[in-house]
Amino acid sequence: MRSKLFVPASRPELFEKALASAADALSFDLEDSVADERKGEARDALRALLRSNDVARHAKVLIVRVNALDSPHFNADVDAVVQPGLDFLNLPKPESVEDVRAAASAIDRAERANGVSRPVKLLLNIESPRAFRHAAELARAHPRVAGLQLGLGDLFEPLGVARRETAAIQQAMFGLRIAAGEAGVFAYDSAFANIKDEAGFRAEAELARSMGFLGKSCIHPSQIAPANEVFRPSDEEIAHASRVVEAARDAQSKGVGAYVVDGKMIDPPFVERARELLGHAQRLGLLTNEQRTALASAAPAI
Repeated sequence: MRSKLFVPASRPELFEKALASAADALSFDLEDSVADERKGEARDALRALLRSNDVARHAKVLIVRVNALDSPHFNADVDAVVQPGLDFLNLPKPESVEDVRAAASAIDRAERANGVSRPVKLLLNIESPRAFRHAAELARAHPRVAGLQLGLGDLFEPLGVARRETAAIQQAMFGLRIAAGEAGVFAYDSAFANIKDEAGFRAEAELARSMGFLGKSCIHPSQIAPANEVFRPSDEEIAHASRVVEAARDAQSKGVGAYVVDGKMIDPPFVERARELLGHAQRLGLLTNEQRTALASAAPAI
């Protein structure tokens, strides 16, 4: 999920274009981009899409950002969009463990009502000081939680923190990544509002990748390509990871705990990271036959 394209649910004319795009995931929005008087028709459009053959023909990860738990729209949103085609429900503004559990219970009910057999996961938006302080606790609140998403605009603006302040962005990213790591879920990056500033978007994406984020939100199709490029493992990284995995297998057979690959000392955390990178590269179809074989043969031995 290197790139996640934002799609207003009130614009069904964009759905097919979004499905045909190069984005790994689509995030249909029922919250900020949809006026109150159009929430109902937007829900209906998403319900139809998520139950359609159009979705079945595409391999996209499908996400819906619903309205906040304390809004009058939340329950109707969940009832409409928890359908067989949905992968993640994106929950805005969770503030407590109770919020997360209430959202999970609403999903439970909708799955039973709509005949959904594959569990819908939760992606939590971390966009307030309280949520940021308790991010790991929120992520551990229910097994449905699969990831935390940073909302820099909502987090920074009320506090008067400049959205482009690099030091603040670095601290927010690092804090969220550590919280996600503690909870065993992924961290996902925020949107970047200046569509014309590709260099700024790319720099922020590169920072996020360097901190272990899974990918970046895109508010315009022009941002998809740079996101996919930044979060794609390079050929050099893949080759190094393959050598690490092969060396780990050899070291284990000899009873060696630490060893050197490409001039770097390697021990179990580096092997685990190498396997994760190769798994990601395999899902993207980037491994050679030899690398796929090496990964498969090394897996049981590490």
